[in-house]
Amino acid sequence: MSREVRIEALARTIIDCGFHLHRKLGPGLLETAYELILFKILSQQGLAVRRQVPITINYEGVVVDNAFKIDLLVEDLLVVELKSTERASPVHAKQVLTYLRLMNLPLGLLMNFGQSTFKDGIKRVANDYRGPFHGR
Repeated sequence: MSREVRIEALARTIIDCGFHLHRKLGPGLLETAYELILFKILSQQGLAVRRQVPITINYEGVVVDNAFKIDLLVEDLLVVELKSTERASPVHAKQVLTYLRLMNLPLGLLMNFGQSTFKDGIKRVANDYRGPFHGR
């Protein structure tokens, strides 16, 4: 299985798990509650998931330890940033894109569990990524 196909399969699994979590619990919990529960659900699916992954950046020789933390990093391929806010903010997607660029990863998911429907709260964020079927 190619890396792109693997990433798409991961994204589908994560979105499906997030959808069911939102449907069962609804909006309004703290972000940390959704993070821990989604971590457990994805781990039970057999996925390698890490929470609150600290990332160090090096900018022109200046090293910044703990420059940011990724809410969930799945299979070291896909960033999942969780929010629980009533309104989505454009800066949240930009935050995910910055994480992807700094980590040289192609795809991330922004999940806002504060929205009334899961569909309104999910966003794919791509870092120069077109998926496995682009150009075919």
